[in-house]
Amino acid sequence: MEKREIKRYIFIAFLAIAVCVISQNFAVFVSFLSVVLGALKPLIMGLMIAYIFNIIMNFFEKHYFPKSSSKFVKKSRRPVCLAASFAITIAIIILIMYIVVPEIASAFGVLYDEIPPAFTKSKDFIIGKLKEYPEIQEQISTVEFDWANIAEKASKLLTSGVAGILSSAVGIIGGLTSAVTNLVLGLIFAVYLLLRKDKLIKDSRRLRKLWFSDEFNRKLGRVLKTANETFRSFFIGQFVEAIILGTLCFIGMKILKLPYAAMSGTLVGVTAFIPIVGAFLGAGISAFIILTESPMQALIFIIFLLILQQFEGNIIYPKVVGGTVGLPSIWTLAAVTVGGGLFGVLGMIMGVPLTATLYKLAFVKLEEKEAELGISPPDNEEEKPQKPAKKPKNAPKASAKKK
Repeated sequence: MEKREIKRYIFIAFLAIAVCVISQNFAVFVSFLSVVLGALKPLIMGLMIAYIFNIIMNFFEKHYFPKSSSKFVKKSRRPVCLAASFAITIAIIILIMYIVVPEIASAFGVLYDEIPPAFTKSKDFIIGKLKEYPEIQEQISTVEFDWANIAEKASKLLTSGVAGILSSAVGIIGGLTSAVTNLVLGLIFAVYLLLRKDKLIKDSRRLRKLWFSDEFNRKLGRVLKTANETFRSFFIGQFVEAIILGTLCFIGMKILKLPYAAMSGTLVGVTAFIPIVGAFLGAGISAFIILTESPMQALIFIIFLLILQQFEGNIIYPKVVGGTVGLPSIWTLAAVTVGGGLFGVLGMIMGVPLTATLYKLAFVKLEEKEAELGISPPDNEEEKPQKPAKKPKNAPKASAKKK
């Protein structure tokens, strides 16, 4: 028996034993896995931050004196571009907070002033319509909306469960402290990865050559290259699409003279990072805030955004994101649904490029199998993922004759 077959049978036996042990001690395995993932959370977060900031940093590196041969420029290129990517990200977050937070506070102030009169008007209207039911009229007339009374009841409810409140407060503070600690450690790890990425990539390639066969490295390289291209295209396309959608929303609201145009455009643009459902989430929040000014203007905003969503979904998204990711709309919807159900908002965002990567790899495998079996692909290529049309620089001409 060859050594390769022996290794294969040993691996299958080990895998079978591992499955049996895990199935018999599943609860222990789940708790152990949660502990391991909790310990690795800062590193995972750092990897994600480093990957996203690497896209921004590469853009700055291409424009930071690209033709200069100065040693100072070469040594300072990576730190300066990394600092610029962090600075522009922080500036964008501060700008969004500066636009959104005051407008939301103003809207809640309007709600605080307008809810009691609106409640009184609604109560009088209902009482006037229920003249034939005096008992119901009497019960409704006794209902009063008083902020002071609500605040008093809330304070009594809070003071009645001091122990529960303290435990909840401790839990909230502990969770917030843990989240901030993980974020800080993740940022530190991301900065280290970005500053040392060239050496880390070179060392990982050396280890792969040492530990694995050439065939395995070739397949792994193809998977990593496809995943990198897909995720990179998705993030860039989603960012551009969010800017376009938020800008169009702001311009349209200004033309229609609707209130909270800057806040609504910013919210719609930020939430558009979540595929398919994100813009509707931002639209719902914006419509509720516009409702504090005028119900008719809120209705106009909803109609306007539905039209804008049709324009965005049929024209902007397929051109900006769909063409780069290469995933059909039905699989995009499935990725958002499953990813959101498993991991929330993060699952919605990461589900689309991950599904697109698997989709492209599956098509490559399918084409290889069809080529081995001599099966010609079908004429309908609508579901086939798009491939880049670039040619290699040193590619031989088609008219070159064979020797």
